[in-house]
Amino acid sequence: MKPLLCKAGQQLREQIDDSFVERSRKSDGWIGDRAHSNRKSDHNPDPSNGIVRAIDVDKDFDSRPSTGAYLADQIRLCAKKDKRISHIIYAGKIASAKSLWRWRTYSGINRHDAHIHISFTKKGDKDSSFFKIPMLGANT
Repeated sequence: MKPLLCKAGQQLREQIDDSFVERSRKSDGWIGDRAHSNRKSDHNPDPSNGIVRAIDVDKDFDSRPSTGAYLADQIRLCAKKDKRISHIIYAGKIASAKSLWRWRTYSGINRHDAHIHISFTKKGDKDSSFFKIPMLGANT
């Protein structure tokens, strides 16, 4: 079974690419490498359908170093209502429904300093609707 990125992941990545055409993609990715395959990770394809439920987006969007943190926070705020997003990790912090979408310390093996990690729920497998994120073209 060929791995396939969930529709929500495809949509969010497309919105980011459209909003930041010249951004760095050095740390971008979606499918897990060999190290990921040895542990539980949303970058690994679901064994039942081959769907991958995570993307990494390089933190360098433009000349301002704060843009990555600002976008990560806008994705976090969107996730409060958009049930396709499972959690966000960036710069040693994680936000999820478990913490009522507040940032808390992340203690995983990768602090995610070079990129924003976004994981999706199964609701994102087939839902490619537009994410309502102001930095990514949503009207507020």
